[in-house]
Amino acid sequence: MSLTNWSRQQGVSRMTAWRMATTGRVPGARLSPAGRWVVDVADPRLTVAYARVSSHDQKSDLDRQVARIAEWAAASGIRIDRYVREIGSGLNDRRKQLASLLSDPKVGTIVVEHRDRLAQFGVGQVEQVLVSADRSLIVIDPGEVEDDLVRDMIDLMTCMSARLYGKRSARNRALRAAEALRA
Repeated sequence: MSLTNWSRQQGVSRMTAWRMATTGRVPGARLSPAGRWVVDVADPRLTVAYARVSSHDQKSDLDRQVARIAEWAAASGIRIDRYVREIGSGLNDRRKQLASLLSDPKVGTIVVEHRDRLAQFGVGQVEQVLVSADRSLIVIDPGEVEDDLVRDMIDLMTCMSARLYGKRSARNRALRAAEALRA
């Protein structure tokens, strides 16, 4: 960023910022080849790893996911600031941890192992929204299912099965309750 913008951000005058830069009191300040003062500012936003499993009996897999993400980050030279673990269905859109990550502007990058660990549907739209907010999503293994059509068909069948069986059990419970009231 330019020294002028840095001075506005810090709340000092341009001359004060210039004096500070010339005496070496502005961290990251340097003269550009064009002769202008530039301040290299590190991105203050966080990189967060997100791991999710569907049920409590898969809790051990949650730790393995976090370990694989940490191993990948170390090999890639990416610093992970925080690890978020969540237990919840990929079809459920009311996951508190994911919602807080997506709504927190301090989170600049979200790292997941597979696309379906973030959500079963709409990962492309989530990624587009993050990019429009100058944020990013990193998927470590994007090719867990090679054929997109097959993946979409499996996701659709999973969703429809969950809704069908969920409605059926709700109807059966309602019928049993009505019979209990009659008896």
